Amino acid sequence: MKLKRLLKRLILLFLGIFVFGYNASAQIITLKGKVSDEKGLSIPGASVKIKGTHKGTITNAEGIFTIDGNAPVILSVSAIGFTAKDVKVANTNQVNIVLAEDNKTLGEVVVTALGIKRDKKVLTYSSQEIKGTDLVQGKDPNLVNDIAGKVSGVQITSSSGSPGSSTRIVVRGASSFYGNNDALMVVDGIPIDNSETGNLNSGPGSSRVADIDPSIIENINVLKGAAATALYGSLGANGVIIITTKTGSTNKKPTINFTSDFSFENPLLPQIQSKYAQGTNGIYYNGDDMKTSTSWGPLMDTLKINGQPAKKYNQSDLFFKTGHTYNNVFSINGGGAASNYYISYSNFNQQGTVPTTKFLRNAVFAKYSAQILPNLTTTFQLNYTNSQNNRLPEGYALESPVWTIFTAPISYNLLPYENADGTQRLYRYSRNNPYWVLDNISNKSGVNRFLPTFTADYKPLKWLTVTERFGADVYTEQDRYHESAQSVSNPTGRIVVNNTNFRQFNNDLIVSANHQFGDFNIDGVIGNNIYSQYSETAYANGVGLSVADLNNISSASTVTFIENQYNTRRVGFYAQSNIEYKKFLILSLTGRYDGSSVLSTAHNFYPYGSVATSFIFSEFFSKEFQDIMNLGKFRISYATVGGSNVVPYSLTTPYLTQSKDNIIRNISFPYNGQAGFLLSPTLGNPNLKNERINEFEAGFETGFFNNRISLEASYFAKKTKDGLIPGVSIAPSTGYDGTTVNTGIMQNRGIELLLNVVPVKTKDFTWNMTINYSRIRNKVLAIDGDLQQIGNTFTTIIVGQPYGTIYGTRYARNAEGKLLIDASGLPYADDTQGIIGNINPDWTGGVANNLKYKQFNFSFFFDVKKGGDIQNNVDGYGYFYGTPKVTENRGLRVVPGISEATGQPNTTAVNGQAYYQRINGITESVIQDGTYIKLRNVSLGYTVKPSWLRGSPFKTVNFSVTGRNLWIYAPHFTGGDPEVSSFGSSNGSQGIYSFSVPTSRSIDFSMKLTL
Repeated sequence: MKLKRLLKRLILLFLGIFVFGYNASAQIITLKGKVSDEKGLSIPGASVKIKGTHKGTITNAEGIFTIDGNAPVILSVSAIGFTAKDVKVANTNQVNIVLAEDNKTLGEVVVTALGIKRDKKVLTYSSQEIKGTDLVQGKDPNLVNDIAGKVSGVQITSSSGSPGSSTRIVVRGASSFYGNNDALMVVDGIPIDNSETGNLNSGPGSSRVADIDPSIIENINVLKGAAATALYGSLGANGVIIITTKTGSTNKKPTINFTSDFSFENPLLPQIQSKYAQGTNGIYYNGDDMKTSTSWGPLMDTLKINGQPAKKYNQSDLFFKTGHTYNNVFSINGGGAASNYYISYSNFNQQGTVPTTKFLRNAVFAKYSAQILPNLTTTFQLNYTNSQNNRLPEGYALESPVWTIFTAPISYNLLPYENADGTQRLYRYSRNNPYWVLDNISNKSGVNRFLPTFTADYKPLKWLTVTERFGADVYTEQDRYHESAQSVSNPTGRIVVNNTNFRQFNNDLIVSANHQFGDFNIDGVIGNNIYSQYSETAYANGVGLSVADLNNISSASTVTFIENQYNTRRVGFYAQSNIEYKKFLILSLTGRYDGSSVLSTAHNFYPYGSVATSFIFSEFFSKEFQDIMNLGKFRISYATVGGSNVVPYSLTTPYLTQSKDNIIRNISFPYNGQAGFLLSPTLGNPNLKNERINEFEAGFETGFFNNRISLEASYFAKKTKDGLIPGVSIAPSTGYDGTTVNTGIMQNRGIELLLNVVPVKTKDFTWNMTINYSRIRNKVLAIDGDLQQIGNTFTTIIVGQPYGTIYGTRYARNAEGKLLIDASGLPYADDTQGIIGNINPDWTGGVANNLKYKQFNFSFFFDVKKGGDIQNNVDGYGYFYGTPKVTENRGLRVVPGISEATGQPNTTAVNGQAYYQRINGITESVIQDGTYIKLRNVSLGYTVKPSWLRGSPFKTVNFSVTGRNLWIYAPHFTGGDPEVSSFGSSNGSQGIYSFSVPTSRSIDFSMKLTL
């Protein structure tokens, strides 16, 4: 009995222990963890599922997740760009999971509209990403210039070599007739202003994107077509540049980076003659008691002054100097278990090749992200920039020193620039001595800019995210122009003060959801956008400076003051749905309803949207064939977007202040101390509506051998309807000169190719090569009724011709196209003007190579443009002066052509001066083909071996040397750089080269330290 009782008790005891153990092993626990890559960086959006169940979640922005399950569990973890992994979790409720990069999908996650990250494989439209490391490698202070030639379908044109000068970026050709055709700039989901500001005289200003420090950028994604940009509303009608800034890392000790750059810049100069002295018809003028602007004098090799051989003065070499650029960047990043931070400070100092010109930028950037609650993450960031820009007048202006340097005779010494009595010393009339300009004319601008952004992501459910994002772009700018007395253009002196206050606010409330239903994966977005922009400008122009050397407008005897205020508001509601079926068929639908304050109340709200689909046929390949061809995709889309590309208050006819120069019925204003106002001569149109851009896009993407070879090809066709055209002439009987209409029609068609190849990939050596190609054709289909052409500054808009046609004085020709020659043996201008050029290139392309061998990095990039005409005014005006290189041939010549008198080939000989001074008045003579091949960038870097740094405080040390514009082949262009557009980034200022500060060839030395 005792034995039985003992056995019974033992059995009950073991049974109890078993049950207790079973219950303990099956208890529900809350498991917390983090998913990161092999470098320790968090992986947001990773999928974490309990294997064998339907339970799952995704990681937040810091890679952190929380999930409930019965321990022990097996977690299946996957993320785009990484190899999936199963992790068994038993005796812990905290786990850190590291995923390895998957070379098959690595780098395919891109940031799209509204900052949404998506797998590039399933995108239904074309986009192209550029890494921040590639931008910094270019060593250009303006980040847009470092994109040039690298993105298919995008044309980038710098305006000048003066520090801080503007840059134009156009995606898939011009869409609007007037206004702004530049792509929208978006930083971390917030649109920012990229206006051209700061110049109060002739020449370009600065693009405000120059305030952004390239070193804080993680990557840039270019959204090209309407289907890709529809979520941005009318702001994104011209394409969108998505800029994503760097962020910190969770669970990481502080990492300190310091980078220091120093570069030398030398100007790229036009071809100038160096054989002939000042004078005319071979007669020498000394520039003192015998003045002339021309260099048609005797040969310098035969000229003697006071019995001595004449000295040559290379005006460009004497005037331009070697520019210097200093750039120092300090950053620190890291984070704790539920937060991260990134802080950066940069100091940029560029001293231009023209003395006194410079661009200074001090920028502070800070970003902090924190997981406030398990389902709430917030990010706050602030970018503050202070920039100072000193520039001088360029282009045609009488004050432009570059004009005088390029046209000054080589026989005249421009120094000293003052006579004994303090007056300017001039070799000619009507233009300032360029050295006098350096000390007596200045154009300075200062900008303080704030870009704050706040983002909150709240996940009430595992499949639902609510995002609130608010951002602002606020800056104040003070511009000041000073011109001392005794200037040729303003003998009594002039001061201009221009103050601008700019405020732009943007708010997005976004609800996004993602859920899988069997074979379908559906994600959707709905949201609301509120956008407002306010600009206030106070402009004062003072002439008649009464106190010498007092740079204050109070010293002006006459001051004219103008004040302008502009306020624009937009509101939008949008939705997007992406439906994916079995990872091979994707349907994307987008809709937006926008309202704009600058349009008619009857038309200020307008809908648009897109429909797009992708078919990934490689999903049907066998595994063996997928090892060869790992991606094959067709995509097609159609989108319609709207644009309100018109200045505020175009609906009404405002009153304008009348100045003393406006005399009305023999009365000038102010009259008896009273100001006068008169209706604007431009009639407001209260019926204005939005422009409409319809775009069709088709594309093909393929990848071979784990993306060792990948190709993307796109075709697009877009048409602008109801184009907004200001300044259309109307009947004078109305009392007005013109008005704004909604009548323009224009089309763009093109193809884009992008090829990525990895020819070599071994343990120690990797070679990556990228080739892009673009061909875009543009045509103006209608302007306004029967109106066939309308001016656009330096180009002309003509029905049936490309947007960007050069229209002007042309040679007189016979029916066969041969030149007509007059009795003196010279060609002459036709009685009527005509089409003489087209600024649009036939095609553009680029070839980038990146090679890495152990600790060495070597890269070089070629940029190519075929065609695209340029009006070379340096030669055009130089023909009269006798300064272009081509004028060194001054002997007799018979101009090929047909004599208008006899109808026979011309036989009358003329000398060089007569010929060039005749064609100086014919614009067609200076239209040059802008074809070029540029070795835009070459870089060689070395990273010190980690073993060499043991025992030192440094984690990494890197040295590099970079060259920009090292070689340019432009066989038909005689200027310095065929890329420049001398008068800024506006629509009508393209295709002209006219005495702008030359761009530079530079060498940059860089050192980067990581602690």
